[in-house]
Amino acid sequence: MAPTIPFDNSYARLPEHFHARQPATPVAAPRLIRLNTALAEQLGIDPAALSVDVLAGNTVPEGAEPLAQAYAGHQFGHFTPRLGDGRAILLGEVVGRDGQRRDIQLKGSGPTPFSRRADGRAALGPVLREYIVSEAMAAFGVPTTRALAAVATGEEVFRETPLPGAVLTRVAASHIRVGTFQYFAARGDGAAVQVLLDHAIARHDPAAAQAEQPALAFFQGVVARQAALIARWLGLGFIHGVMNTDNMTISGETIDYGPCAFMEAYDPGAVFSSIDHAGRYAYANQPRIAQWNLARLAETLLPLFAADEDAQIQVAQEALSGFAPIFQAAWLGTFRAKLGLAGVEEDDATLIQGLLSRMAANQADFTLTFRALATEPASARALFADPAAFDGWAEAWHARRALGALPDAAMRAANPAFIPRNHLVEEAIAAATSRDDFGPFETLVHVLSRPFEDQPDHARHALPAQPEERVLATFCGT
Repeated sequence: MAPTIPFDNSYARLPEHFHARQPATPVAAPRLIRLNTALAEQLGIDPAALSVDVLAGNTVPEGAEPLAQAYAGHQFGHFTPRLGDGRAILLGEVVGRDGQRRDIQLKGSGPTPFSRRADGRAALGPVLREYIVSEAMAAFGVPTTRALAAVATGEEVFRETPLPGAVLTRVAASHIRVGTFQYFAARGDGAAVQVLLDHAIARHDPAAAQAEQPALAFFQGVVARQAALIARWLGLGFIHGVMNTDNMTISGETIDYGPCAFMEAYDPGAVFSSIDHAGRYAYANQPRIAQWNLARLAETLLPLFAADEDAQIQVAQEALSGFAPIFQAAWLGTFRAKLGLAGVEEDDATLIQGLLSRMAANQADFTLTFRALATEPASARALFADPAAFDGWAEAWHARRALGALPDAAMRAANPAFIPRNHLVEEAIAAATSRDDFGPFETLVHVLSRPFEDQPDHARHALPAQPEERVLATFCGT
């Protein structure tokens, strides 16, 4: 008998041209790497129902309606009208113990009609990277997709060389993307855009249904969520690496951890993605790119904003202009918390930028600098190539804190001691792929589940890479 999971599949009930019915392709010898039992329980799923055959795609659980979703997208600024889930299958949706609806998706589960001659599989390395980083982001409190399980397939995938294959079970508030709206708008299918909008509002913005202009209220909600999300990324030194419109959700969750990375030495121009040759998605460019992506979403909704074309554009521009102040307020809030600043002072932005400028000039480690300020402020100066550069700023910081300071515990809770440092992620991947040793992976996942706590037994996981350990480029998992 197939295992039972309490599915209730709203996306599967949308018109057939929204997706392609598609079961996962079975694999030869599935082996469980890791099951996130705590997440399963939050979802109201009995972990016993999540057998390795279900997680590998070899068995379809009772109530599942496997499908691949259709979407389009701007990739590095160039529009592709038909992308879709080329290596992922949405098993279905569950309503968790908290009452929230979430997708359960198998990633790396074989070819679909959207695969475009690709094999639809995933290599073990990218699956482990997404598991590590997405679960770390959840521990940081950043909206994100989650990793429910990782399974080795017992098969090889072929990229430049043969690699062990794997499947990730991903959980998301939904997989509706900016590119999902673009898919139907590019086809001139206004009726489908309206159906998708109604579905998205019901799922993510039910209050927007009661607004005078539901499409506008929905769009404003997406703008606000994305502005807040990008501010949180910047507060962690996170670089997504591939902010295409098909990688931006309307739920405001971080999705698709491909060539992502966390900075060590602060550099606003930092780029790690091997395919981002022009630095389009560099650390400091992320707010601008988010707003550009949102403009593409607005274009799909123009006919729903107003009847007159000029009015449509005016409404869209006004709504889009709301991104900057929302982002700036979220960014200030993020960095005020990191610096332990209570209240609001006119010169706070100058104080924050003053520190960041000195960090950039002195190659100060982003995470260690802020953690030191939260624990032993005097120790932060040793992280600067020229410690005197820190001293002048510190004087202004102490004066500002005298006007209003957060409790020490609150400041520590805003500054993780541990992040998924690139060399540690690569170390875990290399051990698993070359030696079938998942010990480093398990240790890293464990450490990052409590990123704000001091963990003396894992002190090396808090340290930046030695010169010979540095990871200068990260890669997509396709």
